[in-house]
Amino acid sequence: MPSDPFARPKWRWTRRVSLALLLAPLHLAQAETPSTVDSTLRGVLQKAVAETDSFSDRFEAEVWLMDMSQRLEGRIPDPQRRFELLRHVHYEAHRAELPPELVLAVIEVESNFDRFAISRVGAQGLMQIMPFWLKELDRPEDNLFHLPTNLRFGCTILRYYLDMEDGNLNHALARYNGSLGRLTYPVKVFSALNERWYRR
Repeated sequence: MPSDPFARPKWRWTRRVSLALLLAPLHLAQAETPSTVDSTLRGVLQKAVAETDSFSDRFEAEVWLMDMSQRLEGRIPDPQRRFELLRHVHYEAHRAELPPELVLAVIEVESNFDRFAISRVGAQGLMQIMPFWLKELDRPEDNLFHLPTNLRFGCTILRYYLDMEDGNLNHALARYNGSLGRLTYPVKVFSALNERWYRR
């Protein structure tokens, strides 16, 4: 199996594939709130936050880090902070079997790489995780502004929604954003992915 996730047919992110996904029919659904927490997702998150495994392919990670670091330089000038972020993104994305470029695109749209971002509804950090999850998982000591914690939650949730939607990334992204039934959020993520993060 190739080490590059984009080498697999299901992860070939081209404008044509993105357009096809965007044109897929959507179904209306309410955003997930503390009163409608998915108990299966709760279990998946509980398992994820307890895992402490390490990188499996350091060489691939280093090649990727150099490439993505150059692309991120304008947003995060400090090389140490840039490499720290990219190292954690790469690790958590591969752990969740997501392309790390996709995770970068989601982060760009969610927080514009501000690890201390707070949305108007209270979502926190790079991947904008709702703090009610800490109560649901009985982990009040966890900090959603902590880089690895935020990425672990975000990647796990996105993977769960992708599995729920049988690989339909358009629907999974809309669920992640709480906007299933609308195209705005997936369009933004696909645009960021194609314009800045897709590895050509």
